[in-house]
Amino acid sequence: MTTRDRRPFKCALALGVVTLILCAPISSFSWGAAGHMMTARIAYRRLNPRAKAEVKRLLALNIKVTLPDGTTPNLSTHDKHKLAGYNARSRDFVNAAHWADDIKGIKEFDPFKMLHFKDVFFSDDGSPLPPEETPNIVTELNRDVEILRNSTDDNERAQALRFIIHFVGDIHQPLHCAARVTNGKGDQGGNLVKLASGKNLHSYWDGGLGTFAREGPPPEYTPPPLRTVVRAAIKIAAYNPDTDPGLNLNDPTNFQSWVDESFQLAKANAYPGIKNGSTPSAHYNKQGVKVAEERVAWGGYRLAALLNSIWP
Repeated sequence: MTTRDRRPFKCALALGVVTLILCAPISSFSWGAAGHMMTARIAYRRLNPRAKAEVKRLLALNIKVTLPDGTTPNLSTHDKHKLAGYNARSRDFVNAAHWADDIKGIKEFDPFKMLHFKDVFFSDDGSPLPPEETPNIVTELNRDVEILRNSTDDNERAQALRFIIHFVGDIHQPLHCAARVTNGKGDQGGNLVKLASGKNLHSYWDGGLGTFAREGPPPEYTPPPLRTVVRAAIKIAAYNPDTDPGLNLNDPTNFQSWVDESFQLAKANAYPGIKNGSTPSAHYNKQGVKVAEERVAWGGYRLAALLNSIWP
């Protein structure tokens, strides 16, 4: 994802009518395109033949995007062309991994933005914690899996597949599952923590703490070359094999457990010693890169296990 992304707040309106509105824009990422593409590359090589065939068939469809409320928005001619381009670019599994971020450039798709994360709140200063927000990435992954398993609508299934490929990556990014509350105010998964470099903490982790291949400049945000992604994915998988029992690949829909892992990793590795204006230390960066690479690998292994369980 790129700096065009925005994470919305939930705001309550009077008389008990609650509506989601967008507050001041905040830059937000969800692994960069490279992180998502590496996760997808690792997963694709582990898909069984039936899963590969179904993935290929569904990704070939030129889908119409349906909002969470079941409606299909009326897009301007300009946005229709943009969506057609995003769809065309997402017809292979690896590039489908960043489709859910690509469409954030179309305002009518803002309702999807809340689905990329689940902020588990914590506080170092005793601040009261906000309530859990729904919908979130866990509720959406459960919904998308249900669609792939049971829907007879291929358009709906093709959209759900693209979201699953992306959201399994997102849920393994530690700062997509944690938010520190200070003086009663949450930091939106590190988006409100500005480092000395000018980056915010969340975007720093999205880029693998500066080690993942970068996207092209705005407004195109061209994904990194596939060959670069493949080389990096092979290296990350080799350093992080699927032998850790904590992967629990026999339980590929336990999404809340993945949130719990990411939350603990964020508390232990992303937040300690970091505040506004911080410069991460060499030790912080070394450990953070190790965590980020492991999460990319685990996301790939689990994505494959999930899709293989849907299409055994």
